[in-house]
Amino acid sequence: MLNSVKNLKGYKLKCTDGEIGEVDEFYFDDRFWTIRYLVASTGQDSLKKQVLISPYALREITREEKNIYVKLTKKQAEEAPSPDTDKPVTLQFEEDYYHFFGWPVYWNGLFTWGDYPFIQMGREKTKVQPESKKNWNHSLRGTRYVTGYKVHAEDGELGKVEDFIIDDETWAIRYLVISLGEWFADKKVLVSPRWIESVSFDELKVNLSLKMNEVKESPEYTPETMPDRDYEERLHLHYKRQGYWRDDGQAHEG
Repeated sequence: MLNSVKNLKGYKLKCTDGEIGEVDEFYFDDRFWTIRYLVASTGQDSLKKQVLISPYALREITREEKNIYVKLTKKQAEEAPSPDTDKPVTLQFEEDYYHFFGWPVYWNGLFTWGDYPFIQMGREKTKVQPESKKNWNHSLRGTRYVTGYKVHAEDGELGKVEDFIIDDETWAIRYLVISLGEWFADKKVLVSPRWIESVSFDELKVNLSLKMNEVKESPEYTPETMPDRDYEERLHLHYKRQGYWRDDGQAHEG
């Protein structure tokens, strides 16, 4: 099912023996545009510690109660390697993290989640898309920091990144929410990461392989309602692009 990063912030993380904290950030990679960690802070004041939870550990999301259930004890989550909050997440940290839990790493193999081509939540296994051919420097980005990046079409500046729409079964980022600004009555539209030409993390800029008018005339996105399959069909028809649900083996309806 699709959900937004803004909506998921504040969800309680429930371990098998109690609550560990609230979601306040997400780390993703820009090779597959997939969420790699949910980030929460545990403890109080000077004793606060950043806790990272991989989607491998997630069991269930209940939207009514705004809870995310985790297949770990509080001790496991708290004793796992923790990154330095003032520095980027390093490959060495991730290797230590995955070794701690005995999980397969996601950056090796032919699929979004590594050699093992499924990520399991509850009783369902969801197949994910094959390996991207993009050259990729292993690095994670925070959704908090990419929010606000300027967005450029092939022929000019469009607006800025306002939010992310994720598939909370595969944890793929399906869309970036783009605000077109006051000249367009703050119209919001969705753009798939597949339509991104490049991202400049130095210039804080997202470059699209789309024309300005294409984006401006695309179906409007309303934050109060998550996109359904009908909206997604109309969006992809507008851009004359094939939907992700048709070419990566996804069986669920998002």
